[in-house]
Amino acid sequence: MLNVILGYLGLGLMLGLACIGSSIGTTITGNAAEGALKVNPEKSSSYLILSAMPATQGLYGFVAFLTWLGKDFAIEGPVMFGVGLGVGLICLFSAIRQGQVCANGIVGVSQGHNVQANTMIYAAYPEFFAILGLVAALMV
Repeated sequence: MLNVILGYLGLGLMLGLACIGSSIGTTITGNAAEGALKVNPEKSSSYLILSAMPATQGLYGFVAFLTWLGKDFAIEGPVMFGVGLGVGLICLFSAIRQGQVCANGIVGVSQGHNVQANTMIYAAYPEFFAILGLVAALMV
């Protein structure tokens, strides 16, 4: 019974923490975009693209969650808890930090600097670790 509880906790943490991170990350970028719209509304498509980037970590948590639904919780519960907690935390922090990078890029774009492509490259660095977490969850 304890293994089943641990398995469900792992699933919940994996999905919940990843989605919380994406929510915080997109809020950070959304706030920057709202301010940038007041300065330079013509660049709204750039703000939108950069604002959406931290949402992917929530998708990674959801994909891992769906993949793990078919597992035997009674046998793999402790493993699911450990991996779920790890992936959830990776996605949480990755999305928040990516949101901060993208928010700075949004400010730069609003000030007339041509930094969208570079910002997307810089934002890919924290994203990479969320992808590694997803891959690890899929390999277990």
